[in-house]
This record gives sequence, structure tokens and C-alpha cells, in this order.
Amino acid sequence: MCGRYVFTSEPGELKSLFPGLEILENFKQGKQISPGQDVAVLRKVQNRYRLSGFHWGLIPPWAKDKKIGYKMINARSETVREKPSFQKPFRNGRCILPANGFYEWKTIGKKKYPHLITEKDSKEMYLAGLCEEWKSDGTTLVSCTILTTSANSMISEVHDRMPVLLTPEECKVWLEERTDEDQLTSLLKPYPSEKMEILPIEKLPSEEGFLFP
Repeated sequence: MCGRYVFTSEPGELKSLFPGLEILENFKQGKQISPGQDVAVLRKVQNRYRLSGFHWGLIPPWAKDKKIGYKMINARSETVREKPSFQKPFRNGRCILPANGFYEWKTIGKKKYPHLITEKDSKEMYLAGLCEEWKSDGTTLVSCTILTTSANSMISEVHDRMPVLLTPEECKVWLEERTDEDQLTSLLKPYPSEKMEILPIEKLPSEEGFLFP
């Protein structure tokens, strides 16, 4: 489960990793990015990288109501090639959600306690995602979901799932328009514990205040 994350970096900083990146600044940034918002999504289309805002919560083309997106903010990587809602996006809708950290909540008794999880040696992290187009009343909405996998040994102390994190090199493979599906699936694995840090926090550092997922 990944239901809140941080993205505060200057989008232009991504240009060093993704040459020629086009930035359309129509997305939310802050210390508490939430489902339903237009979030920064990186794609490669016609051999060009583009960062633009997509609705967080994937809406399949057959959906009658976009509210279904709130149930599809995450997709289990283990079954993404078989689930009807994700088969097509897996083939041609792969994307990256840049972040600076994400939140998980540990349940102790009847209470949930937030933890902020970041990279040790890098300010940025890259969440693997999928995106899809939904059309209604003549308008098109592009939405996305974050892929999850089983938690590594560190995060498993807080939660049993974690987002799929990719290295910059793996991002480029993930974003290629034509890539072998078995090669793509091999990327969907827990990120090494030794490369991450986890920090218990009493209150989310957000102008919007404390929010549970």
C-alpha cells in the first residue's frame, strides 16, 4: 500500500537523468501527495520524456464513474499482467512517479503510527506506475496507479507492502515503449533495505495537517 508520498524537488532536476525532458507543470507538489490529486508522472512518448499531471487513481476505460479510481491507487505487481484493468497499461502505459519519500502506517493496537521512508544516498526516488485514458462526455482524463510489491526486511516491520522503486537505469528500461514483458516483470521486486531509511514521525510535515490513509 502506498497512499501518501512526498514530492518537493524542482522538476528541472530530473533533466540530468532524462535528457530533453519536457515539463508541463500541471501537477501537485508538496509533503503530502494524496490520491485523487493530479500528480507528477514521467512518461516516454515517441522517444521523448515528458513530465505532466495525471489523476492519481487509475480509471479503466470501461468504468462508468471516475470514483473507482480511489480503489485503484495501487496495483499489485504480482498480478498486473493478468488483471484486466492493468494488462493494457502494463504493455503500453508504463510510467514513473518521482518522489522524495513515502509514508506507511504501522498499526499498534487500535492506533496507526506514520513513518516516513526515504533513500539513504539520494534525495529522489522513482515509483513504478501505470497510466490509462478514460473518456466521458467528450473529455479525456489520464489517470495512474502505483505498483506495489512485498515489503523488504526493513519496511516489513511497519507494513507488509511497499511501492516498487526503480533505479535511474531501471527507469529507462521501464519507460521504453517496446520492452520484453519478462524483463519488465523482473524489475518489480522489493528495493534493498540497506539503501533506505525509515523515520517514525508524530505528525506529517504538511501544510494540510495530519491525514490518515
